Amino acid sequence: MRNEMRTELSPTQNLTVGCLSGAVESTVNMPVKTYKFCAQEGRALPKSVSGWFRGVGVQAGTIAPITALQFCFNGFFHQIILSSRPNQCTPLSDAESLISALGAGVLTSLMVGPVDLITIQQQKLRTTPFRTVYHLVGNYGVTSLFRGIGPTMMREAMYTSGYLGLSPIITHHLMERNAITSEYKYPVFGSNPLLARMSGASIAGTLAAIITNPADCIKTCVQSDMAGDIYPNARETLYKMYNGEINGGMQRIWNGLGPRIVRFNVAFFIFHSFQELAMMDWTTKSGVCELPEMRLARPDHV
Repeated sequence: MRNEMRTELSPTQNLTVGCLSGAVESTVNMPVKTYKFCAQEGRALPKSVSGWFRGVGVQAGTIAPITALQFCFNGFFHQIILSSRPNQCTPLSDAESLISALGAGVLTSLMVGPVDLITIQQQKLRTTPFRTVYHLVGNYGVTSLFRGIGPTMMREAMYTSGYLGLSPIITHHLMERNAITSEYKYPVFGSNPLLARMSGASIAGTLAAIITNPADCIKTCVQSDMAGDIYPNARETLYKMYNGEINGGMQRIWNGLGPRIVRFNVAFFIFHSFQELAMMDWTTKSGVCELPEMRLARPDHV
């Protein structure tokens, strides 16, 4: 499998893969996200199945196209880097792949922020997405939809770097062959691509969850308090946590880490698996050049 040659996905294919995988991930992980929201806000857990999935429509309907754009932006940044080289068939370095993914996350954070805010407020208000938006805009103005955008941008940059960059990178290295003998360096992974993807997703997902949890917790707190009575902004919220003015103190930033790790592990595996399937089934001879399979198992995406 490692030696097969394949072409990069086209922008349309990246959009399709991102949209499908984003919808599946949002639906599968909705109970985990609900638990995380409740843990970070100190809110009681839902008592019904519908309560655990409240907001799934907003999440799936908006995260799917956002994920699609992350795939597409990542592939776009790949092409910018490749086009600057004399030999465009040279694979991207690990650092270049991570930077491309980070850029995709920063751009899409402008859409992710409002989506998360609407989901959190919808669960608190127990109403429909449209009524939630009407309530927010009517009471706090249009700009209120971007409340907490700073920590959101930090979180998304690290998140996309994880699933679009680090997860495929780790998977690639687990399936590397010895340059001299052509034998797998790690036979247990080289002969089992599924295990390699699961391991890559687990390692990258866990690291990304730990790195992003503080920013995510602060973002959730700020977005849950539209009036800013307790959490005025990200900086003041962190300051209050540090000084113990908020219940739980600095330990509060690690609230929801457990479910976050679970969600990231599942999400990274779903994204990478969808991309691998697409690379096997949709590759065409119209790509810029052909590259080794696992090397391009990043978004060209994910």
